[in-house]
Amino acid sequence: MKNWQRLRQQPELWTKFLMREQVIHGIREFFLQHDFHEVETPLLVEHPGTEPYLEVFETKLLKTDGRQLQAFLLTSPEYAMKKLIVAGMHNIFQICKSFRNGEGESGRHNPEFTILEWYRSPGDYTNIMDDCEGLLQHLAQKIASGQQKNKQSRGESEKNDQRSPTDPLLLNYQGKQYNLHSPWERISVAEAFEKYCGVSKEVLLDKELLKSVVKVKGYHVDDQTTWEQAYNQLLLNEIEPKLGQEKPTILYDYPSSQAALSQPKQDDPRFAERFEFFLGGLELGNAFSELNDAAEQERRFKQELKERAELGKTPYELDHDYIEALRVGLPPTGGIAVGVDRLVMLFADTTDLRDVTFFPVTDVFDEEAT
Repeated sequence: MKNWQRLRQQPELWTKFLMREQVIHGIREFFLQHDFHEVETPLLVEHPGTEPYLEVFETKLLKTDGRQLQAFLLTSPEYAMKKLIVAGMHNIFQICKSFRNGEGESGRHNPEFTILEWYRSPGDYTNIMDDCEGLLQHLAQKIASGQQKNKQSRGESEKNDQRSPTDPLLLNYQGKQYNLHSPWERISVAEAFEKYCGVSKEVLLDKELLKSVVKVKGYHVDDQTTWEQAYNQLLLNEIEPKLGQEKPTILYDYPSSQAALSQPKQDDPRFAERFEFFLGGLELGNAFSELNDAAEQERRFKQELKERAELGKTPYELDHDYIEALRVGLPPTGGIAVGVDRLVMLFADTTDLRDVTFFPVTDVFDEEAT
């Protein structure tokens, strides 16, 4: 049964689906209150992101002279937004669609999804960490306030109830309560590998030593296993599931090879100023202190495009206009991409984005008919 049919037959489902508008209204309210400008950048682009493992949707732009230009639906509005920072804007945000092909259809993935990105300039990833705390707290308070008003309008409030009012920053999700109060847990990748896997920083960064640990733990390892594959076996299976289990967790300072758009740490360039944050088993956002070295960024892009070719991904050129913008000068900037669909899932108390997306891909494409 498709969602429009479910909603027609089960009107009680509207509460979950309409959580989306509350979250989006709350996001806009938060950033406008903090003097951000909302911007709009193209969804149809010539140069999408160079991430090796992301596949794109390719199309053609038809010119009036009969030419056809290679075009793509973007995987993130990041490049265009940072060009606006170079042009002279400072604090900006955007809520838009992004597209990633071939990631599968599941309760946490849809090829077309809603993304929130914001950038602070001047700023770095620590400023974005603070923004994340403020944003989720604002959303929790706004949604709780709206729910209370709805109860009052339905005559459900109890004037003589002497109990303390519910704390809106204690979020109930899937039968468990999570504390959104500051400060959130903050743990570095190196600390997390030590804490959850018994892997020291030096072992973490050594390919052969890390592969040995992974093999001892029972994961498949052979001569073709890369450092990144070994790293991800531990990160995805033994670390990320343990994060955000009581309150949101910020996992920061990733190995530099895992942060192609991020500034290296000055005191240890083997790591980069990147973080992700987690709550209730959901990875919600990915942030950087933005790399502003044009030569280094071009080198990284070329390496990633080479990896894409080796993986058989759709080929295209790097965004030379973005490199030119970095040459002009990107000031110190912090930025993040947050999955809006997952935020909605969190506040709607569901583990399946199809419960909060009116038209998931499974409703749009009739596989039986094809």
